[in-house]
Amino acid sequence: MENNTLAKNLIYQRKLKGYSQEDLSEKTNVAVRTIQRIEKGNTKPHLQTIKLLAAALEIKVEDLLVLENPKIENLQKKWLLLLHGTPILGLVLPLCNVLFPLFLWIHKREDNPIYDAHGRRVINFQITMTILFLLSFIALITVEGLGFFLFMGVIPYTLIVTILNIVTVLNAKKCYYPLAFPFLKKGMHESSKTIGLLLTFFIFGLIGCNSKSSQNISQLPGTTITRDSLTAKIEQLTTDAQVHGLAVSIFNGNTATYQKTFGYRDYKTKMPLTDSTNMYGASLSKAVFAVLTMKLVEEGIIDLDTPLESYLPKKIYEYEPMTRWHDDFSDLAADTLYPKITARMCLAHTTGFPNWRWFEEDRKLRVKFEPGSRYQYSGEGMVYLQVILEKILSKDLESLAQEYIFKPIGMENSGYQWYTRFEKDFAYGHSTKGQLYPKDTDNEPRGPSTLETTARDYTRFLEAVLQEKLISKSSWAALFRPQIRIRSTKQFGPLSKKDTTLYDAINLSYGLGWGLFETPYGFGAFKEGHGDGFQHYSVIFPQTGKGILIMANSDNGESIFKELLEVAIGDTYTPWEWENYIPYNQ
Repeated sequence: MENNTLAKNLIYQRKLKGYSQEDLSEKTNVAVRTIQRIEKGNTKPHLQTIKLLAAALEIKVEDLLVLENPKIENLQKKWLLLLHGTPILGLVLPLCNVLFPLFLWIHKREDNPIYDAHGRRVINFQITMTILFLLSFIALITVEGLGFFLFMGVIPYTLIVTILNIVTVLNAKKCYYPLAFPFLKKGMHESSKTIGLLLTFFIFGLIGCNSKSSQNISQLPGTTITRDSLTAKIEQLTTDAQVHGLAVSIFNGNTATYQKTFGYRDYKTKMPLTDSTNMYGASLSKAVFAVLTMKLVEEGIIDLDTPLESYLPKKIYEYEPMTRWHDDFSDLAADTLYPKITARMCLAHTTGFPNWRWFEEDRKLRVKFEPGSRYQYSGEGMVYLQVILEKILSKDLESLAQEYIFKPIGMENSGYQWYTRFEKDFAYGHSTKGQLYPKDTDNEPRGPSTLETTARDYTRFLEAVLQEKLISKSSWAALFRPQIRIRSTKQFGPLSKKDTTLYDAINLSYGLGWGLFETPYGFGAFKEGHGDGFQHYSVIFPQTGKGILIMANSDNGESIFKELLEVAIGDTYTPWEWENYIPYNQ
């Protein structure tokens, strides 16, 4: 349908309900700017956006979007070629001769009747041939002579029939698959019986293949560890170190291939921790905020190297605070250094701001050294950047994060603020002795520190990072480019002001929102999180597609990080002493 038709329908339905564009934005979390562009016919919105608008207006999607022939599309040769050609991959990837056409058929069967008919025939034939291959393999061992010829004939026959059908489909859009047993019959593709058969076949095939790679986790040095061995090791570590709750995700091939939770979200009541349990993300927030900032840089909202205050019509300290404390910059009225601060400095922790103003003796905010000259971890620096962005865009952090990060990659249970829906399943932080910390639910959204998320959601975020989603390749390259060399002995405390050569071998540095170090397997990008009862660590190696996410709701969590990193992914490079991840048994 044309954009103009959608625009007219949306305007009519919105006005019929008496909603302004701002009212509709609040009900849907769809940005006002997006609604304006839809109503002007300047954009073709995602179907999910249309569903959100329809739900808020209490109408059907069809009342906004009139689909023409939604089930039928013109026949396209490429889909027929994929249906008939992808089974050839089964020669190198076990079961892909069935799985690939099965996935294509499920996806395209309702788009055109020919896709449905051809898909069923291809799948029936490939299932038949796979079963015949397994039987011939058994015959090869048990029946002398005949078994050998049967075994040697199955694959060539399958390949010849597949190639002939590819040619036939190109010329006449017809297919012929002799000897195929009709597992899938016309009108049966929704039946539970058929799907159950396919699932049974799939499981049987997996067991039959006994693929070691599917059971093993690949580590940085090229070695592997079995999932069962890793699970047993984690259980031993959490028991010995008294870690009350833990979630671990491991990435191979830019995808999470191991996700498991251990222990409890509430040790007192023994409520189990799951991957959908809400957890306080602490400084994992900063990695998300860095990607959000890079997205806004791409859109031309700000430049990384333009002094931030220059975007405002008046001095930052002249603005009336709108929050309890974090946008109060009145302390900077006499400060001559802060006007030099740029977005790059905020993300690289070189602003000169302290970590938080309340760590200062007088609890006042100040710039403590020449901006850009050296590294000092600073939540205040990122808050300053956040407040500038909010004033430029007249939008709050939460709305921006939902629009640009959380919704696009399906982080459905994440936010920089607490939502009442989190109350159903959230994790308490635990002290070293297992006592519960009170749960903060009144935090105002702050980019560096207030993320509420789940192990499942943050795993999706790291997958998006490894797969270079959300922002461009050049933006990812900029984000992971070293901005400042780190030479401090420790990240925090008195030793953060003392230089050392301990980390010269890994060139410890900071990028934009992420710490960086070098290894023989490419650079590692890490982001940690630390708060009362919550201790997290993530490190990814984009050039290998590997990484790990560790989320603990226990003050004992960091005591197992060093050993867990080494055992799980072979990471012996993370600067654990700099991070103060002292092992529990030392």
